[in-house]
Amino acid sequence: VQLQASGGGLMQPGGSLRLSCAASGSISSIGNMGWYRQPPGKPRELVATITYRGTTEYVDSVKGRFTISRNNAKNLLFLQMNSLKPEDTAVYYCTARIMRIGVLSAYDYWGQGTQVTVSS
Repeated sequence: VQLQASGGGLMQPGGSLRLSCAASGSISSIGNMGWYRQPPGKPRELVATITYRGTTEYVDSVKGRFTISRNNAKNLLFLQMNSLKPEDTAVYYCTARIMRIGVLSAYDYWGQGTQVTVSS
């Protein structure tokens, strides 16, 4: 099982980016999914989470600007980021709680991270 994040890049303040995360491998089911980020020189922080049924939660600093969504049929996770600010600059990581085929317990898996830089 692996998670592959993509969609990062350089964007001017006020711009938008859409991150994607694809889960692949011997997947039986995927529970909660989420996005974390790690700004330069700072610890990793939770950005947003989404349950299988679509219930979402956001850190206060991104509410109203970021939208998390998922496609359960294709094992995809998204993060639409609008009105980007320089303080959104970070490496963004996707995570998912996945149950593998033939395994009774679910485990948390992480993507490799994608860099988002917001600068003029």
